[in-house]
Amino acid sequence: MSTFISEIILKSGTWQAFERVVSRLLAHEGFEGIRLVGQSGDRGADVLAHRAGKRWLFQMKHWKNRVGVDVADQTLEAMRIYRAQVPVIVALNGFDERLKEHQRTLMSRGIPLQLWDTKVLITRAEKLPEMPVLNRNPREYQEEAIRSAIQTFNEKNKKALIVMATGLGKTFVACESVRRINAISPLKFLVIAHTNELVYQIEKAFWPFLSKEQETTVWNGYEQPGEERLEKSNAVFACLNTVADYVQRGKELPFFDLIIIDECHHVGGQMYNAVLQETLAGTECGPFLLGLTATPWRPDDVDLSEYFGEPLVSVDIVTGLRNGFLSDVDYRMYTDNINWEALGELKGRNFSPRHINRTLFITEWDDAVVFELKRVWQEQSKPRAIVFCGTIDHAATMRDRINSLGFCNASAIYSQTTAGRLMDPAERNRILCDFQDGVIDVLCAVDILNEGVDVPDVNIIVFQRVTHSRRIFIQQLGRGLRLSKNKEKVIVLDFVSDIRRFAAGINLKDGLAEDGPAPGNPVRISLPHKVTFRKAGGEDPQTESFLRQWLEDVAAVEGAGEDTSILKFPPELRGGRK
Repeated sequence: MSTFISEIILKSGTWQAFERVVSRLLAHEGFEGIRLVGQSGDRGADVLAHRAGKRWLFQMKHWKNRVGVDVADQTLEAMRIYRAQVPVIVALNGFDERLKEHQRTLMSRGIPLQLWDTKVLITRAEKLPEMPVLNRNPREYQEEAIRSAIQTFNEKNKKALIVMATGLGKTFVACESVRRINAISPLKFLVIAHTNELVYQIEKAFWPFLSKEQETTVWNGYEQPGEERLEKSNAVFACLNTVADYVQRGKELPFFDLIIIDECHHVGGQMYNAVLQETLAGTECGPFLLGLTATPWRPDDVDLSEYFGEPLVSVDIVTGLRNGFLSDVDYRMYTDNINWEALGELKGRNFSPRHINRTLFITEWDDAVVFELKRVWQEQSKPRAIVFCGTIDHAATMRDRINSLGFCNASAIYSQTTAGRLMDPAERNRILCDFQDGVIDVLCAVDILNEGVDVPDVNIIVFQRVTHSRRIFIQQLGRGLRLSKNKEKVIVLDFVSDIRRFAAGINLKDGLAEDGPAPGNPVRISLPHKVTFRKAGGEDPQTESFLRQWLEDVAAVEGAGEDTSILKFPPELRGGRK
């Protein structure tokens, strides 16, 4: 029986494909927390994974020659850097005799170095069950979405849109839909994402839903499979830029039964249009088109329904919270930094968010944030936190101030800034692994953890980064809303100095309170969620009342642009807050 691992697949693929196929093998075998870290600066680790309470470190060598002792030395050094317990060298063409002898010596000293060659990989793959063991069943709303997607596909309607807030499992819905359709009639499908990193993330998400006979192909800026490979593979995961460039060079894509576009709120640009026009996806003559998004809002006039039709299912963040699909939330918006004296000096009747923010807020209050975090830390039984910061320097400052109080272990983490500053990949991946294992309690994050990163154990979110994107705000909030065992609620501490964020907070509070007292319905339904306006140490209802009068149309304010003149100052409060 053929599997996704064979000598031909291993030797004809790239070194990136070699690392991915081994990672998929680990996933099928039941390893958890699998992280591909192989890149420049990885310092000897290509894959990290967990099994039976131990951290495994894999060093991959897609070499024509046999691997020698020097690689073992590098692997053991990486084992120390990443604090792993089980080191493994995986070599395409095996190991020389000196390394095998060295392995026996190390084993006698209690160092469990493992050596896996092509034969070992093929043997392990042959022993796999036909399908990986799925450790979760669809929730009711996910089952509804899955059945709707399959029904729409079977009825030849050719397009569908699934809108689910971050943490509600839109990728799971897509994967399970494909699995069920595949079980009846094998599919050839293409999944498109807008970044290389998301391509790898969604391919990894599909592994548990594919049989061991189904091969996958990645097609992005790092991996360029030939036309024959694209034609043969029944599961292709591609980056938008790569596919669009291929089409614009006059190349013909193979036919796919299904095209899935992840984070489809990006659709509407020239590259997406070129791909959709070439494939005829979503039309009567083309493949079925499925769009997935958590945040369908656009800063322009693009209507996603024109591409994907009306949503089969749409579950926003408030619906998810109200129905228990997401973690209980205790959202606290802090008003300590409002400069009420400056507010009284505002002139004119209409003000833009930019004008308001520059006048109204005092932005330097890191110490107050850290002390409030320390106080809130005691409210969670197993606290895990993410602090969203604006710059690398700010993240480093917050890390140092948090650590100076000694109540937890914090690390700053980022990928790359517009100024080109990079975090060493080995350090970044070690920090993420340590955070997953609970060695690190707090991540002070700059430019990662918005899209496609799953950290369900997080139960404290701190906002210090101003974002003028509603989509990014919802994605960041979603990092803490995922359900997790023994997680009672997520506490959100919002210190962001932006009038639109206050509008967003009022919107969220009102959305969660829709079952409150009303004519004919005098009984308030008790919900575990709450949104409060606070000063450090207590609630501040007076400020909330003032803001409600000031921000009459909070939905319009929340989506306002920087210079939109939309905010109206209440005449009765012109002299300041009463």
